[in-house]
Amino acid sequence: MVLFGTIVNGLAIIIGAWLGMKFKKFSTEMKDTVMKAIGLAVVVLGINMALKGEEFLIVIFSLALGGVLGEKWNIEGKLNEMGQAIERKMKRNTEGKIAEGFVAATLLFVVGAMAIIGAIDSGLRQDHSVLLTKSVLDGFSSIVFAATMGIGVMFSAVPVILYQGAIALSATFIVQFIPQQFIDSFISEVTAVGGIMIIAIGLNILGIPKIRVANLLPAILITILFVIGKILWFS
Repeated sequence: MVLFGTIVNGLAIIIGAWLGMKFKKFSTEMKDTVMKAIGLAVVVLGINMALKGEEFLIVIFSLALGGVLGEKWNIEGKLNEMGQAIERKMKRNTEGKIAEGFVAATLLFVVGAMAIIGAIDSGLRQDHSVLLTKSVLDGFSSIVFAATMGIGVMFSAVPVILYQGAIALSATFIVQFIPQQFIDSFISEVTAVGGIMIIAIGLNILGIPKIRVANLLPAILITILFVIGKILWFS
């Protein structure tokens, strides 16, 4: 089921928000410990994915060139600006904490490399491990958010399902029109590139100096070009 990981992610947010509304007392120490535990699990998942690559030179060059393009285009900065603009607009046009919780949670759960990589992984190879890990992270975060911002956090599950579901279904649709030889090579290298980005996300969660993971997203497109070149060169 292509949308399994996406649906679980949405349910995790809803359940987490419900729990947050019921139990509002979470110590800073508890939050820190749980988040670091999740961060360690994310790093292990990323390592497992990174080791699936067959051509590590493709992975290295894709990440390097992708990082150059991402920094030049300032993808992370633009995503942050977009989020801030949406938040300002919502605060002007609505009242109360419902909108505040909805916007803040949506930006946290949707804007990020993990949502994109996980959805692509679900669509390409029916592997939902990234989105299931993200579900745990989002579920716990929604508990904390709902405890402080209210029920609006629960409604952020809707854009998460629509956004990740659209990416996963698009990946599945594309696979139907691409030769199997390309798909196999593409999946292994994109998984490796995505795995390294997942490791970076895990390190960010652990509080290690911030890595601008969104600026590495062009590496996925560059990986596709490298795989196409490799197949054409050796065919």
